[in-house]
Amino acid sequence: MVARFAPRAGAFDAARLLSALPNPVLAVDRANRIVEANAAAESFFEMSRAMLQRQRIEDLLPFGSPVLGLLDQARARGSSINEYRVDLGTPRNGPDRVADIHAAPLADEAGGVVLMLQERTIADKMDRQLTHQGAARSVSALGQMLAHEIKNPLAGIRGAAQLLETAVGDEDRALTRLICDETDRIVKLVDRMEVFAEGPPIERESVNIHTVLEKARLSAQAGFARHIRFTESYDPSLPPVFANRDQLVQAFLNLVKNAAEAIGRDAIDGEIELSTAYRAGVRLKTPGSGALVSLPLEIAVRDNGPGVPPDLVSCLYDPFVTTKASGTGLGLALVAKIVGDHGGVIECESQPRRTTFRVLLPVHRGDIRDGRSLGG
Repeated sequence: MVARFAPRAGAFDAARLLSALPNPVLAVDRANRIVEANAAAESFFEMSRAMLQRQRIEDLLPFGSPVLGLLDQARARGSSINEYRVDLGTPRNGPDRVADIHAAPLADEAGGVVLMLQERTIADKMDRQLTHQGAARSVSALGQMLAHEIKNPLAGIRGAAQLLETAVGDEDRALTRLICDETDRIVKLVDRMEVFAEGPPIERESVNIHTVLEKARLSAQAGFARHIRFTESYDPSLPPVFANRDQLVQAFLNLVKNAAEAIGRDAIDGEIELSTAYRAGVRLKTPGSGALVSLPLEIAVRDNGPGVPPDLVSCLYDPFVTTKASGTGLGLALVAKIVGDHGGVIECESQPRRTTFRVLLPVHRGDIRDGRSLGG
């Protein structure tokens, strides 16, 4: 018979507090049967509370998980204990689930233990977002410098080359033409950098993310991704995001283009999956403010290409970092800037034939009930 924690005065408030916690929390009895779970735990394990209460904790963990030993230690010591970077990956949960585990005995329940999980992918995501924002700011400054300090001298160089072209012989005209062509190439690069320069605040509105993804998909299939099969896995109830539609289209089109180039022109089974989901519990401090902003909108672009080299994953969003022979390394830097300007996070998880760029964004705060916006 499954043990139940007895209700006490103030249990309603405690239940609300438990549900409000952004981290997954489970309570287990002395036999390791799950007796309570909050909303974040439901999302983490992709099971309802009722389903979780029919499980033992070992049913949710990989074989021989150190979490079981952690529970025994918490019971034996009668005090809280922590374990960091514990692998929780299973075929059901996915292979890349690493979390910090905090276990504490329940004083009034013999053998009862509360487990709180802090998923490392989320914690690392928050740390890396600060790095991405710093990279975006450095690109912005570089774009402004290039626009003001380089384009004017380049115009002078090109003009001088054109004048020389009228005065030199045929054998030297190829050199003046080379000067003009190379000058034009540098100007195009500077033009691309100018999009990073800080401008006035962007105009935003309530945007359905699925219309953004559809426009990016249609543009890709009409051009560079015509040889690739697309699949969609959308949450139709997803609330809108407060965003600039054109900038989001540009960002996701860049992610799709990146995926298509990773798959390659000669692939016969190339596939790009676009997906959306609502993930409660992810919060991030916004730049210049101590306020925590919820980022529950998850948009993913997944491809079955060869994957990203492990040594490049941490610096993918830095300018001029690229694995392509002809790439400039500005596409993902621009994506990181756009996502950061919208108060969001971008994260990459890569392994052969399964590379995922995941974007987390806040909802439109116009009309919100029960944690979800009414629009969409």
